[in-house]
Amino acid sequence: MGIPSGWTAEQIPDLSGRVAVVTGANSGLGLATTRALAGKGARVLLAVRDEDKGRAAADAITADLPDAALEVRRVDLADLDSVRAFAGKLHADHGHLDVLVNNAGLMAPPRRTLSAQGHEVQFAANHLGHFALTGLLLDLLAAGTDPRVVTVSSPNHRSATLYFDDLGGERGYAPMAYYNQSKLANAVFGHQLHRRLTAAGSPVRSVLAHPGYAATNLQTSSPAGLVRFLFGRLLLPLAQSADRGALPTLCAATEPGVTGGEFLVPDGIGELRGAPTAGEPAPRATDEETGRRLWDVSEELTGVRYTFPAVAA
Repeated sequence: MGIPSGWTAEQIPDLSGRVAVVTGANSGLGLATTRALAGKGARVLLAVRDEDKGRAAADAITADLPDAALEVRRVDLADLDSVRAFAGKLHADHGHLDVLVNNAGLMAPPRRTLSAQGHEVQFAANHLGHFALTGLLLDLLAAGTDPRVVTVSSPNHRSATLYFDDLGGERGYAPMAYYNQSKLANAVFGHQLHRRLTAAGSPVRSVLAHPGYAATNLQTSSPAGLVRFLFGRLLLPLAQSADRGALPTLCAATEPGVTGGEFLVPDGIGELRGAPTAGEPAPRATDEETGRRLWDVSEELTGVRYTFPAVAA
């Protein structure tokens, strides 16, 4: 069917009875995504590292949407124990999940920092945590209605490298290079997940999206001063709003015409801004050998082995 030209959030269908999880939901793109999904009737779980900020975000949404069905749940995606605890609680409280939006991100710490399990923190939070979360929730997604996993990447994945011999930056950490690596990992994961879901005959769709250049606190709160100056000040007039930046993600999560394996991007010049359209990821993001290699490494580092639920005949 394809994506309608000029797609907006007004075209999101009724989501009553649907359950969605949005990581990094307390601000920026995650908050905009949560508000739009809740506004169409979905029950949205705000998966956040800081519960106080999550509750403040939920309060801000319900001030405008009194009937919004929201739950604030803590998860630190850089800590695999926290991811497992979040997934376990979700299984206890919900029998299905319809949409998982892998949105949360950490950008360019100036010094190499390690996660609770000893992984470079951007790779841990941006990729490994989402890889583990998706695998642990796959059975709930398979029980959902038109279930989808939407993984948010970045235009930066096009210039990135996966440093398989030094994923943790032990031999040469550079803030933006390792941020870009994590966003390439997102793109490779989303595409490889699509391959495996398709081979298993799963009803779950894996879709990729990137927001273009959106004005969010990912850049303005980056601890790397140069990143904060360039994207949070100097180039900020070129940015679109978080609500506009969230459109590719929302389209990927809800539009009936979207197919698994698609990569939704803004349709403007340089994919910086605009309405959602189908774009082309970098060739390395769809390379099958790279996908298998990253998948194997990710299972090893997270301890999460994917089981694709059998599909009823």
